Amino acid sequence: MIHEQKLFLFLNSIGYRFKNSFFFLVLLICFGGKSFAQTDTSATKLNEILVKAFEQNRKLLDVPTAVSVISQKQLLRFSNTSIVAVVNTQPGIRMEERSPGSYRLNIRGSTLRSPFGVRNVKVYLNDIPFTEPGGATYLNQLSFFNIQAIEVLKGPSGSLYGAGSGGVVLLKTHLQNQAAGVGIDYSFGSFGLQNTSVYARIGEGNTQQTIGFSKLHSDGYRDWTTLNRSVFYWDSKIALNPKQNIQSYVMYADLRYQTPGGLTLAEFTANPRQARPSIGILPSSESANAGVNQETFFAGISHEYKIRPDFINKTSLYGAFSKFANPTIRNFERRFEPHIGGRSVFTFSPIRNKGALKFITGIEFQKGWYNIQVYKNINGLSDVLQTEDVVTPFIWNVFSQIDWHLPHNWIVNFGASLNQNRIEITRLNKLPLRTQKRNYQNEIVPRIAILKKITPNISIYTSFAKGFSPPTTAEVLPSTGIITTTLNAEEGWNQEIGSRIKLFKEKIFIDFNGFIYNLNNAIVQRRDSNGADYFINAGSTNQKGIEGAIHYKIIDNKDQFISQCNFWTSYTYNNFKYKAFKQLNTDFSNNRLPGIPLSTVATGIDLGTKQGTYLNLTYTYNGVVPLNDANTYYGTDYHLLTLRLGHKTTFLKKWNGELFIGGDNLFNETYSLGYDINAAANRFYNVAQGRNYFAGISLFLGNTKK
Repeated sequence: MIHEQKLFLFLNSIGYRFKNSFFFLVLLICFGGKSFAQTDTSATKLNEILVKAFEQNRKLLDVPTAVSVISQKQLLRFSNTSIVAVVNTQPGIRMEERSPGSYRLNIRGSTLRSPFGVRNVKVYLNDIPFTEPGGATYLNQLSFFNIQAIEVLKGPSGSLYGAGSGGVVLLKTHLQNQAAGVGIDYSFGSFGLQNTSVYARIGEGNTQQTIGFSKLHSDGYRDWTTLNRSVFYWDSKIALNPKQNIQSYVMYADLRYQTPGGLTLAEFTANPRQARPSIGILPSSESANAGVNQETFFAGISHEYKIRPDFINKTSLYGAFSKFANPTIRNFERRFEPHIGGRSVFTFSPIRNKGALKFITGIEFQKGWYNIQVYKNINGLSDVLQTEDVVTPFIWNVFSQIDWHLPHNWIVNFGASLNQNRIEITRLNKLPLRTQKRNYQNEIVPRIAILKKITPNISIYTSFAKGFSPPTTAEVLPSTGIITTTLNAEEGWNQEIGSRIKLFKEKIFIDFNGFIYNLNNAIVQRRDSNGADYFINAGSTNQKGIEGAIHYKIIDNKDQFISQCNFWTSYTYNNFKYKAFKQLNTDFSNNRLPGIPLSTVATGIDLGTKQGTYLNLTYTYNGVVPLNDANTYYGTDYHLLTLRLGHKTTFLKKWNGELFIGGDNLFNETYSLGYDINAAANRFYNVAQGRNYFAGISLFLGNTKK
C-alpha cells in the first residue's frame, strides 16, 4: 500500500496545478516542436478511417451520415476499465454511469426513457444482434477488453437496422492482423480498483482464436457501490477457403454491483457519498441489500459467403440467456431471459468501379421467452411472491437499400425497412389466466441520404429519416408491476445536413452537422412515491442540435524526439424541448427535455516521443441539466481533467511492455454522471467519483506487428 500512497500523493500534487497551466504548456511543447518538424519532407496525413455504417465500407469523407468512430488507440487513452470516458469525447453522445456498473447511453437525447440500462439504442457485436428482443442492451456485461473498436450511428437508423429512434452502435471484438501470442494487463487505483485481463491468441491473419478472462473489482467512491465483474470469452475467426469465412463469439459474464439509490438535494449537500437512507417504512439501500446480480451467456456465429465476386451473403445467428436478481427498497425481482435471433444480409454489386451501384437486402429476427418474478424484499432476501409473468417479445424486420455512386461525385443512399414488434404477457399468479398482447406492426421506416464531394477533400451531405421505436419490455411491464400494453410507439422524422473537410495536406480534419428531429408520442419515464418506474407517452418533442469535431495532427515525424502531437476538440449543442406535452392540468410545453445538457465540450492533446513515452490529456465540460419535466430542478455544470502518462517498449525481441499512470477528475469536482430523472421526492442525485488515480502494466509475448 505504501507505493500506492506515494503514487497518489505525487499525482495529487500535479492535479492542483493543471487547471491553469499544464494543458497549455503541452500545447506550447507541440507547437514548439513543430518548427523542427518542418524540415521533414514526408506528408502528414490523418489516418484514413473505413466506416461500416449502413454497409458503406467507405472512407469517412464519403459517408452520408453522422457517425462517430472510436479506434483502439482512442480507447486506450484512459484507465482501461470502462468505455464511458472515451464515448463522452464524441459529439452528440453521452454515456452515463449512475453508480459503478450501471450504464446508460444517450444518443441525441435517447435516455429520456431510460431510468437505468441502455434502451432505445440498437447494439450489434461483430454484426450479431446484441440488444435483446425486449429492447434492452446489457452493455455492462462486456469487459473493457472485449471491445476493440466502436462505431456510433447518430439519429434514426431503422432503414437498415430495424425499429429504434435513438441510434445504432457497432462493436468490434477483434482487429485485422493481430499478432499471435499471450498477454496480461493489470491495473490498480483509487477506491480499491483492481483490473486484470489475461488472454492468448492462436494463429494469425484470417484464421485466429482468442481465449481470455478478465476481472474487475472496485470498492466504490460512494457508500454501497462495490462492483465485481468476471468475463470469460472465446473469439474465433476461420477462413474456410477464399470464398467463405466463419466468425464466432462465445461469452460468459458474471456481474454484481451494489446500487446506492438517489439522494435529495439536502442529503447530497450534507454528504454526497452516502447511500440512500431509510425513510419512513422504506428501508435504506444497504439494509435492502439493493443491487444487481446478473449472469449472461452469449454465443453467436457469422458465416460470410462470396457467392460471386459481386454477390455476397453474411448470415449471423445467436443464442443467449441472462439470469437477473435485483433486490431494491421496494421488492426483489428475479428474471430469467433466454432469447435467440439472427440477421442475414445479401449484397449485390453489379457495378463496382465508375458509377458503382450496390443493392443490399436482408432480414433480422429475435424472440425471447422470459419469466419475471417479483417478491417482497425482507432484509435483502426474496419473500412472498407478488407477481409472476411470462413475457414473450418477438420482433422481425426486412430491409433493402440502394447505394449509388453517380457521376460528378454524387452518392445517393436510399433504404427502407418493414418492422413488426409483438409482445405477449401472461400473469401466472392471477386467475383466471389471461394473456395481454400488443402488436406494433407493418411500420415502414425509410431513409434517404445524398452526398456531394465538392473537391477530393470536401464533402457535404444531407439525410431525411424516420424514427420508429415501440416500448421495451421493461416499459410495458415496469417496476410498478402494472402491465401497460396501451403504451404507444414513438415515431418522428429527422432532417440533417453536415460536412467533412480536410485541410493543409490532410493535417486538419473537420466534421460537423446540424439536425432537427421532431418526435411524436415520445416515451418518458416517471417514478411513483415508492421510487418505482412507469412510463407514459408525452406528446411531441422538438430536438435541434449541432455537433462538431476538429482533429489537428500538429506533428507526425518518427525521426524526431517529439514524434507525434495531435490536438482535437468536439462540441455539442442540444436545444431539445417538449413541443406539446400536458399531464392532467400541468403544461410542460416548451420546457427543456430533462437529463440533457444544453452544451458539452471535449478537448484533448496526445503527445508521443520517439522513445515510446506518451501523454494523453483530456478536458471535458458538461452544461447544466434539467432534472424534471417542470424544469424546477437543475444539476450543476462541471469541468473534468483526465491524464494518462505511459511508456511502451519492446525487449528480448518478442516481449512488448507498457507502463502507465494517470488520474481522473483532477479538479476534484463534485458532480453526477447520471441523475435519476423525474424522481419521486426529488431524489435526483448520484455522485460520481472524486479525484482518483490509476496505474497499470501490460505485457505481451508474441510477434511484433509493424
